[in-house]
Amino acid sequence: MSVGRGAGRRLVLAPLMIGASALLASACLDLPSLNRPDIPDGIPPGPGAPTPYIDVNAPGRTSELLRGWAGPISDSTGIPLIALEAYGNAAEIQRQQHPECGLAWTTLAGVAAVESKHGTHHGTEIAANGDTAPPIRGVALDGTKGNMQIHDTDGGKLDGDPTHDRAMGPFQFIPETWKRYGVDANGDGRADPDNIDDAALSAARYLCVSSGGDMTTPEGWEDAVKVYNNSMKYVLDVRDRANAYSVNVRY
Repeated sequence: MSVGRGAGRRLVLAPLMIGASALLASACLDLPSLNRPDIPDGIPPGPGAPTPYIDVNAPGRTSELLRGWAGPISDSTGIPLIALEAYGNAAEIQRQQHPECGLAWTTLAGVAAVESKHGTHHGTEIAANGDTAPPIRGVALDGTKGNMQIHDTDGGKLDGDPTHDRAMGPFQFIPETWKRYGVDANGDGRADPDNIDDAALSAARYLCVSSGGDMTTPEGWEDAVKVYNNSMKYVLDVRDRANAYSVNVRY
């Protein structure tokens, strides 16, 4: 949920300011791509392979219960296995606890792809428990370069900046929003924006609230995604990635 770079942005999350990667570096045809399925372009994006039922109240990292489901999809899409487990776990928790929202794991994957390259921005690695290191931090939200100005709200305890807030972790939460929506999802007893399990479930909760509780409609889905960045370009970037993942295609 990006803050800044244009009027009308909602003061929720901030961008990494990393820019979108060029997906086509040349005009040369990639022959394997000729055999890949067509990527849909609808909103909401396709839900992808349904997550199997798991006991979301089991102790420990319940995301691991989805490893058999996540493995083949990870191989096809290039989404890191631990990240994909986190997206599936978050979507399954929402499905069991708030089925009216209709959030699919593909949307979480699309958001995380744009925000942090699935938690791997600038060489960050994802540990087996979902922790990401080194921490991913956005630019200081000091009002420069088109960003919103957000003075420090947490004493620098979460984002490491005692002057201005910075976006944190794979889903780029700012401290104020994390305090409201952050939850523990990997079973270690603490909510950590730098843990991809925790961040994915927290993002799922926020998206469902922002959509008015229904992400199955084009309007609800678009409204929810716009809280990350209030621009159609961002919405379409997330849509394209989510739709690609829905048919097991790398993006």
